[in-house]
Amino acid sequence: MTTPKRLFDFIDIMAKHRSLDNAVNAKVGGAWVGLSTREVKEQGDNCSAGLLDLGVAAGDKIAMISSTNRTEWVLADFGMSQLGAINIPIYPTISSEDYAYILNHAEASYCFVSDQEVLAKVRAIEAQCPNLKGVYSFDNIEGCNPFNSLLLNKPTKAQDEEIERRKAAINAEDLATIIYTSGTTGKPKGVMLSHKNIVSNVIASQERLPLTYGEAKSLSFLPLCHIYERMLLYLYVYSGTRIYFAESLETIGDNLKEVKPIVMTAVPRLLEKLYDKIYAKGAELSGLKQKLFYWAVNLGLRYEPYGQNGWWYEVQLKVARKLIFSKWKEALGGNLELIASGSAALQPRLARVFTAAGMVVAEGYGLTETSPVISVNDLRKGKMRIGTVGQVISGVEVKIAEDGEILCKGPNVMMGYYKDEEKTNEVLKNGYFHTGDIGHIDDDGFLKITDRKKEMFKTSGGKYIAPQVIENAMKQSIFIDQIIVIGENKKFPAALVQLNYDSVKAWAMAQKLALPKEQALWSENDEVNKKVYDEITHINERFGKWEKIKEMRITPDVWSVEGGELTPTMKLKRKVLKEKYSTLIESIYAS
Repeated sequence: MTTPKRLFDFIDIMAKHRSLDNAVNAKVGGAWVGLSTREVKEQGDNCSAGLLDLGVAAGDKIAMISSTNRTEWVLADFGMSQLGAINIPIYPTISSEDYAYILNHAEASYCFVSDQEVLAKVRAIEAQCPNLKGVYSFDNIEGCNPFNSLLLNKPTKAQDEEIERRKAAINAEDLATIIYTSGTTGKPKGVMLSHKNIVSNVIASQERLPLTYGEAKSLSFLPLCHIYERMLLYLYVYSGTRIYFAESLETIGDNLKEVKPIVMTAVPRLLEKLYDKIYAKGAELSGLKQKLFYWAVNLGLRYEPYGQNGWWYEVQLKVARKLIFSKWKEALGGNLELIASGSAALQPRLARVFTAAGMVVAEGYGLTETSPVISVNDLRKGKMRIGTVGQVISGVEVKIAEDGEILCKGPNVMMGYYKDEEKTNEVLKNGYFHTGDIGHIDDDGFLKITDRKKEMFKTSGGKYIAPQVIENAMKQSIFIDQIIVIGENKKFPAALVQLNYDSVKAWAMAQKLALPKEQALWSENDEVNKKVYDEITHINERFGKWEKIKEMRITPDVWSVEGGELTPTMKLKRKVLKEKYSTLIESIYAS
């Protein structure tokens, strides 16, 4: 079978040599509707013909903004890529103003949207985008061009010839997509990725994911506008894994039970919420059942792969899996074997407990600029180490700079930032991409990330603080949903905390503590503040004297993407948080 070189090759090759039935599936009218690999190719060709009718030329930019993953996304991506058009995926949750900035910066000629809500945001700024010739919607919306109209007709003979001519003219090194990073400050940067960047990453990453052709199912729900889920989508196609698109984040639980996938991707935030939900249900048990639950959890939190804990631990683990963990797995569909985790640092306890439960969490590392995978843990003996992001993938080279920064070289490294030579030259130096992350590689080649270079700060006493390390540790408390460590140029580090309201509620009920109905007022409760501070004080013990959090304040509201405190990949917007809670911060250091 031919090795893919360009993005559209994945579907071309699989449709010709290894077509799957129900290769791509989505819920339509309450029922799962699937397309075979051949049908995906046929409808993708129809899309290409429709785009040719619109006059789309090689190099034209087409934006895609979808609030959910869906089959139309795949058809549009395939249809435009084989014409040489450039896919510009945009996060649906960003503001209309950011839509306008990206559409204008990329000079997008067309825009595909998923639904009425996204369309309304595009309509609000459409007049500000002089290059935009038309908007098409995946949903049928009155007054908007339907995307399905591009799929109605098979290519004519002349169009077939033109599509083949366009495909033959596309080289692996050509630009395939521009992905605008959400960024924590300033305007988003357009990361230019070539066909080779992504294809090389798919092939190297596939070596680490043991998926059996034609047998594996995946549930896809992380946004396809991010290169992480998108790269894995190509990997699923190439490995013969059937893809099921979740209806929404709210229906993931139901969709897991319906699809019963073997593999899914996740970000640490999702795993934290899953664990907290499971733990809260365990806390509601009583008597022997509750004791067994806590015993299994504590056993899972000590998990090490490959029987490193000895034979007696393995015996106990078998019992725990049968009595307790099997119920966890059943709640997630019953067949889930592998969870690929990326985008942010994962607490080792989550990797331990889910893997102990029979759902292996394979943590990886990368950035949009590296297509995205640089390293990843896998299941082969000796190739997984909890607390690290795994070994570097094939074809990629990593070295650690003198200041601890991780540098990367390989076919996965981006072409540069679109229309921004200055910022490109800041990160691409001497053949290496400077990640901005701090880390080290152990003697066995496992990479460990310790912090973001730009986020480390000094206290007024001259001591360096690595906030992410402290934050990740503090989030092991079930009472802390989000936390930001502050203290640059101050006498000591402190923290702002967003409560895990479910855990606080369960604790308060057990303590017979009456809390106000309005959750925003819980931050003012003395008992709640004391409990959270006690949790922080306990976790503080593992840090040096200068690193310990001395003071904290609980914020009255939830940090969210919509509220602007988090990026679409759930990273903290530190500058925004510090500005929003400047009064709270002042109260910490004034006292």
